[in-house]
Amino acid sequence: MIGKFDRNDRRILKFPAVHPCEEISPATLLDSLIRISHKISNWTKTKFIATQRKNTREINRQVSILSVFFEEIRDHVSEISNSMILCLSELHHTCQMILFLLEDCTREGARTFILMKAHFISTQFRALIRGLATALDVLPLNSIDISIEVKELIQMLSNQARKARMELEFEDESTVKRMILVLNQFENKFEPDRFMIRNILGHLGIRKWEDCQKEVKFLEEQIRFQYSDEDFKCPISLELMSDPVTISTGQTYDRASIQKWLKSGNLICPKTGEQLKSTEMVPNTNLKKLIHQFCAEYGVSLTKSRTKNCDVSSTILPGSPASAEAIRFLSEFLALRLSYGTDYQQNKAAYEIRLLAKSNLFNRTCLVEAGTIPPLLELLDSNDFSMQENAVSALLKLSKQPTGQKEIVKNGGLGSIVLVLKNGKKLEARQTAAATIFYLCSTHEHRKTIGEKVETIPALLELIKEGTINGKKNSIVAMFALLLYYRNRERAILAGAVPVLLGLLVSCERDELKTDALAVLSTLADSFDGSMEILRVSGLSLVVRLLRSIESRAGKEYCVSTLHSLCNNCGAEVVGILAKDESLMSALYLLLTEGTSHASRKSRSLIKILQRFCETRSTRLKQFVDLR
Repeated sequence: MIGKFDRNDRRILKFPAVHPCEEISPATLLDSLIRISHKISNWTKTKFIATQRKNTREINRQVSILSVFFEEIRDHVSEISNSMILCLSELHHTCQMILFLLEDCTREGARTFILMKAHFISTQFRALIRGLATALDVLPLNSIDISIEVKELIQMLSNQARKARMELEFEDESTVKRMILVLNQFENKFEPDRFMIRNILGHLGIRKWEDCQKEVKFLEEQIRFQYSDEDFKCPISLELMSDPVTISTGQTYDRASIQKWLKSGNLICPKTGEQLKSTEMVPNTNLKKLIHQFCAEYGVSLTKSRTKNCDVSSTILPGSPASAEAIRFLSEFLALRLSYGTDYQQNKAAYEIRLLAKSNLFNRTCLVEAGTIPPLLELLDSNDFSMQENAVSALLKLSKQPTGQKEIVKNGGLGSIVLVLKNGKKLEARQTAAATIFYLCSTHEHRKTIGEKVETIPALLELIKEGTINGKKNSIVAMFALLLYYRNRERAILAGAVPVLLGLLVSCERDELKTDALAVLSTLADSFDGSMEILRVSGLSLVVRLLRSIESRAGKEYCVSTLHSLCNNCGAEVVGILAKDESLMSALYLLLTEGTSHASRKSRSLIKILQRFCETRSTRLKQFVDLR
């Protein structure tokens, strides 16, 4: 019987206790009372009590005395009167609520919430202890054949329960006041007193980061309960309704669910069991608007994506209004730390921004709006390699946001980032600066401005030569983005980009990196100077060899594109060399069927150039023979 009352999905501080039914047998009622009283009596032995310790101990003591009384009745009373059953039923009802309250006071992640509800909860304890006293007052003890000792014990318990104060302890009261003070400091954007926070967490027994996360998660769930989505769920599928419709019984279901129900041959209302007068479904437009408003406000996706990565709504929207306000406050706090903190505080703030902006669009927006970019740019000049690395990494994350890119350019950050690219204290900082340049090159004007800085392209080429695998990749993609502005191609050729890229293609074993390098080489080959430079440093044979050996389709496409540009820009000198390579034609024909449309087009054009060259050469040879 008691198992029915142990519900983990119950709303906190809501006690759905029920009175035992009138037909319940005395034996069953007593058995349930004994089990529930034992569970309450042993509560403090198995659970950690963060707050309300005194009230919990007192109510456990009184219920443990009651358990002795219940066992005495079970063992020595053969007949129980109806009035006695009524009293026991009241005690059972009160014990249920006591158990619910104890469960809430020790619920995982709810310690902060319970602390802030401390006055209300002490009132609940007082009300429940009075409920025990009321039931005991009308208990017909004289008509029960139990020992005098137990009767005296129950009479004493009744008096104590009536007089019990069940007040909030001094330690709980003080901790509540400290918590309110800390919250006020947060609200006014002051840094809370660390000693005070440590006292609060110590009183609550929160000592690990995992415990803090549980507390935050629980508080967010409570906020969500204020806007419960239960009314928005289909009674059939129990999922949020994307297209709610109302049927003839007045009940609302999701269209897909009720259609499936009706197609199965069911002609009754799933919820009420009434016979349907018709199968007509009326769209519930008002409810649909409320559901969409709820989803937009709380970051809930109506459509279940196949993979979590596909659902970007969770990164665009905050998890809840509480999360949104927390992120906005934290962003402003970090901006202040960057501007006015000590060196240690500035470094720590830059590191926190780096983490906070890592994968969440909403977080980045808040950080940009809070004004974190100008002080981060100032930290790029720091002699502390850790501070410089944290600052440039934070700027990399914020540069993924269009507003972040604008703020960096607006505050003159392009020059500072290029300087880190060239002279960063550590290789990691230089490589991160290269990735930042890639994102900043998303607009034409930025490509032009960055490319005009004489340090940019040589610094990227240096990273291609000496960087890690990730550093080489960052530099190559940044170079590719810069080359989208045509004048940067000439600058790259003059800086020696072609030999560097060919050297990477010879030494690198990763197809992905080779493909990126070939993309840049193909772009440079579009110009006459680029093609001549490739030819000058003997890059033709390498490109042909890569066309046959590289596995990626994109890599083969870039090879064909480069060869096509070399033929167009350098003429017969290149075409003649390619025409002698018998294996080249088979590779080109393979791309006609297996390559992309662009690769097929380039291959077809290159095949025609080679065929035309061979035909012309044959004609000239024939004419020469005829003349002789």
